[in-house]
Order: sequence, then structure tokens, then C-alpha cells
Amino acid sequence: MDYQLFLMKTLADASQMARDHFGRVTSATKNGDTSQVVTEADIEIGRMMCEEIKRTYPTHNILDEETGIVNKHSPYTWVIDPIDGTSNFAQASPLYGCMLGLLKDHEPVAGGFALPAFHEIYTAERGKGAYCNQQRVRVQDEEELLLSSLIAYGVEGHQDDPNRTRKECELLAEIILACRSIQNSSSVFDAAMVVKGVYGGFLYQNCKIWDNVAQQILLEEAGAVYTDFFGQPIDYRNPLMKVTETFSFCAAPPALHRQLQQIISTWSRSSTRM
Repeated sequence: MDYQLFLMKTLADASQMARDHFGRVTSATKNGDTSQVVTEADIEIGRMMCEEIKRTYPTHNILDEETGIVNKHSPYTWVIDPIDGTSNFAQASPLYGCMLGLLKDHEPVAGGFALPAFHEIYTAERGKGAYCNQQRVRVQDEEELLLSSLIAYGVEGHQDDPNRTRKECELLAEIILACRSIQNSSSVFDAAMVVKGVYGGFLYQNCKIWDNVAQQILLEEAGAVYTDFFGQPIDYRNPLMKVTETFSFCAAPPALHRQLQQIISTWSRSSTRM
């Protein structure tokens, strides 16, 4: 099935809604967690995407970060992040995006994301390549050295376990020393930069299912390897049951992915011995 037109139209509508709200929103934190922010734009865009899916694919499941779950007992599940990088969006930073991905059983098969502030829409379907505004895009050459690459690393403070944050920063230091520079929008903007070959990789240890599905299909179709943080396949089985589960990812062209995994593996072994 061809999902290209649906993704393009829905993400274009979401982008316009986000631009209409940009700089004019109020925000609140979820459950008192200052790192998790929601605005009225998140709610409105999520509802719009859900309605479009119900209208176009009425038998498909839906998992939306803000509005919840629609269970049609289908092998197909749409996974929505209305605004990824809401903290940025709420502060009028342009480094945010809208994400929409599709799982068939446990495999991402189609997806897209938009960068509204940059008027860019990215789409991909399994086996058909990755596109930005309908132009083919690719990750960096796989023989690129990590030392000459920009690497994006999303990190959040763990207020309930500050030592976890301190340990993660030790690993981050090892990656910083091995690459040209670290970038951090903690949003799908960083994934877009990898898809276009601007950045060499993007890593995150603490995210959710809706942060992964759309960008995984884009990055893989652009030539990247996309795994969990420690190099293992991501488990999307029973996606409607994974709303509260913590996910992670490591995405990069094959050679850079191997280099990043070597750093992570070496650090993990030394950290365990400490």
C-alpha cells in the first residue's frame, strides 16, 4: 500500500497548525516531571492526526502520545508524536517536529516527520527510500570517520536518580572525545540532520515508542543502522502495551554505528567493573 500521499498531507496540515500556534502557547508539565511538557498544540495536532487516520484507515490501531490508544485489533498501528521537542516549541525554539509512523505487527513499514519551522517534510516506506520534500536523501558515506562527524546526543536529567545522569555524562564525555562535536536539540530535528547527511549519528537513552517508529523507518531507508542504545533490535511487539516503557536508540551509518557501539561497549565494561 502507498502511504506517501497520506503522510505528506497529514504532516503538512500538522505543520501549519504548529506554525499557527508557534510563539503563542501555554505549557504544563506532565505529572510534575519538568522534562515532560505539553501544550494545547500537542493536543490539537494529535486529535487531527487521529481523525485523519480513522477516516483513511478505519481498521488500524492508533497510539498517540497525548490522546491515547485506539485498539482495532489490527496488525497495523499508527504511532503519533504530535510535537516532538515540546520543550523547545513551548520556548519558541524552531528545533521541534511532528512525527507519524506505522507499524505492521512489530516492524516499522512507513513513516514521516515534519520540521514546521523549516518547511520540510520527510517521508519513507519500507524498500522505497527516504525523501525530504520529495527529494531523495541519504546519510553520510558509511566510511566516514567518527572523528570528523557531528554526533547528536539527547540527554535529560533524572531527578529521581541523579547518579544515573552523572554516569551517562561520563559516557557522553567519551563520545565527545571521539567525534568532532556534539549537537543536542533532543528532538526529531537531530534525526532529520542525520537523514540528510549533516550529522553522523543520533543517540538517546531515555525516550518512548512514539519517539522511535517514524524516525526509524526514515533513517533506515536513508541508509542508517537503527538499534537500541546498546546495538540490539528494538522490540515493538504488542505496541499498544508499551506506552509507559522506556526505549532508547543509536542511529548512524554502518561504519559510524560500529564505532559508536565500540565506545559504548568499552565504557559499559569499565563502568561495570567500577
